[in-house]
Amino acid sequence: MLLRAYLLTGMVAHKLVWEVLKRHADSGPRQPFRLIKAVKIAVLAGLLLQCFLPEILPIARDPFPLQAAGLCLFTAGLAVAVAARIQLGRNWSDVESATVLPQQELVAQGLYRYVRHPIYLGDILLVAGYELALNSWGVLLVLPLIGFVWRKAAQEEALLKGSLPGYDSYLQSSGRFLPPVLSLLKRRTATRP
Repeated sequence: MLLRAYLLTGMVAHKLVWEVLKRHADSGPRQPFRLIKAVKIAVLAGLLLQCFLPEILPIARDPFPLQAAGLCLFTAGLAVAVAARIQLGRNWSDVESATVLPQQELVAQGLYRYVRHPIYLGDILLVAGYELALNSWGVLLVLPLIGFVWRKAAQEEALLKGSLPGYDSYLQSSGRFLPPVLSLLKRRTATRP
């Protein structure tokens, strides 16, 4: 019961951060209600509802190891997604709009120093961890989510490459979802005396 309360609180906190920060940022022109927005709402509602339902076809008979791993992934994903959203600040636009804002600047510090899409990464970890913590086969739904996010990230990068100064070189120094290991090693050896 405590686990489910934690998961539910984390999901609600995640959504509240988005809504509060969205109100403080000019996220571009208001977009009409689109299919992608409807899908986001349906997925969120389904995830929240899942916290109240009993386990149906659980993955494991002894869920403790799975729940512990899921809890770690969920917490890490929540922390990454929220921190990245705060670090992006006014330079954020909703996934549905995918626009470059009038005063948008390149954010290349914090998590963005290493990863170009830490919000997407955090959300994937959050959902995977949520499903594992609930001992649910819904974790398999993360696979199409990864495909969607990969495609969306590539589209965003193409848009930003053509319109945001410095983004081209930023592509070379950061990873899409994971930090580029060789670049990190080079930076570390370059900063040593």
